[in-house]
Amino acid sequence: MAEGFQVIARRWRPQQFDEIVGQEHIVRTLKNAIQTGRIGHAYLFVGPRGTGKTTTARIFAKALNCTNGPSVSPPEDDPICRAIVDGSCPDVTEIDAATNRSVDDAKQIREECYYPPMQCRYKIYIIDEVHQLSKDAFNALLKVIEEPPEFVKFIFATTEADKVLETITSRCQRFEFQPIPEEKIAARLREITENDGVEADRAALIAIARLANGGMRDSQSILDQVISFCGKKISERDVADIYGLASQQEIEDLAAAMARGDCAAVIACADKFSEEGRDLLRALAHTQSRIRDALLDSVRGNGTSALLGTPMRTEQLLRMLDALNAGEGGVKFGLSERANFEVTLLKAVEQSRTRAVDSLIREISSLVAALPAGEEKKNDLTPHVSAAKPAEKIAPAPVPAANPAEAFPPPKRVPAPRPSPREKSAVPAPPPADEDFARRYADVDEASVAPSQEAPFPPEASFVREDAAPSSASQAAFVSAEEAAASVPAAIRACVKKNFGAAFTRVVPAGSVRIFSARGEMSSEQNSERAPAEEGASCDAAETDD
Repeated sequence: MAEGFQVIARRWRPQQFDEIVGQEHIVRTLKNAIQTGRIGHAYLFVGPRGTGKTTTARIFAKALNCTNGPSVSPPEDDPICRAIVDGSCPDVTEIDAATNRSVDDAKQIREECYYPPMQCRYKIYIIDEVHQLSKDAFNALLKVIEEPPEFVKFIFATTEADKVLETITSRCQRFEFQPIPEEKIAARLREITENDGVEADRAALIAIARLANGGMRDSQSILDQVISFCGKKISERDVADIYGLASQQEIEDLAAAMARGDCAAVIACADKFSEEGRDLLRALAHTQSRIRDALLDSVRGNGTSALLGTPMRTEQLLRMLDALNAGEGGVKFGLSERANFEVTLLKAVEQSRTRAVDSLIREISSLVAALPAGEEKKNDLTPHVSAAKPAEKIAPAPVPAANPAEAFPPPKRVPAPRPSPREKSAVPAPPPADEDFARRYADVDEASVAPSQEAPFPPEASFVREDAAPSSASQAAFVSAEEAAASVPAAIRACVKKNFGAAFTRVVPAGSVRIFSARGEMSSEQNSERAPAEEGASCDAAETDD
């Protein structure tokens, strides 16, 4: 084991503002603050891991406390700068809030703030992972952060700004550290490998940069591991074998198969990834990145891109990318990673083949609008009319009459056919008192009566007609209620059924006639209350109702 060996992340840690990669906006702001003398008393650095928050805080501390400072380019051979880098400077204190998070630690910082610095110009507190402080510790520091002594500066760093109290955030100048682009990470790795005498393919460095997810420290740690595995020569295949990545060419082949709609090729690529032990979730993420590049290219190219090998519209790429994003959770948390990966890819292919109705209508409208004048009837979008069959003339619609009664005349009544003599003879003879009524309705047949156009009463009502006392002859004719109801002529039953929707069942000698319907019969007590005291009943009630 080599003595004094340091990992790449420590050996290549930036020592000047100009060496910080990917955070140019923060470097410019801090430089201008130093040059103009507008130095704040509290700073909050927020961003993902490995993007340079703590490194920037140390460089800022050196720039403020260097011998001839403040200076935007602190000399590396300055004893104060070397002490700050080594961590031996008594006036620059770096605290890990994950292990010093109690209210007692915060009170100790608050008490030390009022003592002036011993060697440097400023007493600087760099608190890393400040979101780990307890709420009581935050509250203990509120007053000193808001109004510290003029020689005290606070620099807070955190990866989870939402966990920092708003009362602390409002007292600080907040700086957002962004993930570093892959191209800049690869360029920095190229510089490191050339300086260390390591031969690395550009594709291998790009693969390492993709693995880092925007963190420079992570990329340098990965490079250390790859050098230990490969030695002085690094290829993309070595990186893929170590971390289970799909190569860039394999990702491009998969995206091209999806653009062509070749489901068999898509399944073949997925099977290859699974057999070679590739990380399917990372493969899905890299495929999304490839399709995103095509989507941006289509936006710049007026709605079409051939970056995937097949011309595709912006709408198709957008649907495909949306389907991949929707299936990411299933691949990550599903029971079968391989099955969910294949289903996600096939759904993305299927979604890219669909068309939105509104876009199709716009396209058809633009095609019709582009036709020359007089050609609309000749295009394929209109139906062809055969010359052999002339168009049928359509009669004009009738003009509505001014009077609604004239526009809708009432239907004509068709007289029912008269029954034959044989049918008349089959009808039982009515009682003598009803001869006139039977003769009046002798031409009405029960089978020929049509339903009434307008029912004079609701069909569910029960009707009772009371009449005067019958004669003695008719009263003697009613031997029993059932026989009396059965002796009612068919013409009368048909008339009652037609006009009232009811039927005779019994004729009682209480001076009333019961007519039954679907809703039931009216009780005899009700009839007796309404009927007069005279006895007897007559079927002439039907005539009166009619």
